[in-house]
Amino acid sequence: MSYFQSQKGSFSRGLGFGPRALSPFIKWIIIVNVFLLIVRYIFPQTIYIFGLTPQRFFSEFPNLLYQPFTYMFFHGGIAHIFFNMFVLWMFGTEIEFRWGSKRFGRFYILGGLAGALLTLIVQSSQNIPMIGASAAIYGVLVAYWVMFPNRYLYLYFLFPIKVKWAIPGLMIIGFLFGGIHVAHFAHLGGAIFGFLYMKSDWRWFSWSSKIKQYQYQHKNAKLEKNRQKAEEIMKRVDSILDKINEVGLENISKEDREFLKEASDKLSEKKSMNNNGK
Repeated sequence: MSYFQSQKGSFSRGLGFGPRALSPFIKWIIIVNVFLLIVRYIFPQTIYIFGLTPQRFFSEFPNLLYQPFTYMFFHGGIAHIFFNMFVLWMFGTEIEFRWGSKRFGRFYILGGLAGALLTLIVQSSQNIPMIGASAAIYGVLVAYWVMFPNRYLYLYFLFPIKVKWAIPGLMIIGFLFGGIHVAHFAHLGGAIFGFLYMKSDWRWFSWSSKIKQYQYQHKNAKLEKNRQKAEEIMKRVDSILDKINEVGLENISKEDREFLKEASDKLSEKKSMNNNGK
């Protein structure tokens, strides 16, 4: 599989096999996955420890809370890991270079977690371990589909198909002919997450930004309220001082005298706080 880049100002142009590069996060993911595949061959029981088994996850809750994260780093064999890492490299590299490794890494992990979540919801009684990075990779495929719909994929180097048709077609074929041992709901969960992320322009850290924005607006609103209150106090003080100039201090009301005293105390307190803060 290769693709033809037809859009201007993009990562690569012309006919070529893949992105011809290996981005930092994807490189790290490949290394970790290959290492854990070797571990899995040496210690086959690791699948039952780190793979996601919904039935055990719920029956032994909360002891296996790590499984929705660890399952995506283990694979069933060489063909399984080769296909997943090949697709990740093919479609994820340019996205990582455009987004940056941190954002892409978060997106990848969250896609895998979304696949685990949907599997836990729909197949809570499943007692077979689920492993593989496919859920996260399906999220990457959907992101690529949204970002570059009019690019061409040359399937088997022969058939040019636009991304907007090719990727959904590949997903449908995988669902129809993937077999009973394929984690279809994990794939679907990753794909749904990728679609919602891309269409809503959502960021995992957006809540933090919104909270900071709210705090900033709240602080400004408070400062504005205090400023307006201070202006009202000064207007009344000026009015009382004008009255004193006209009739004398002894002839103003008790209420005005108390107000002047309170205003004077507040002003003295504010000056004291400012001096202590220097």
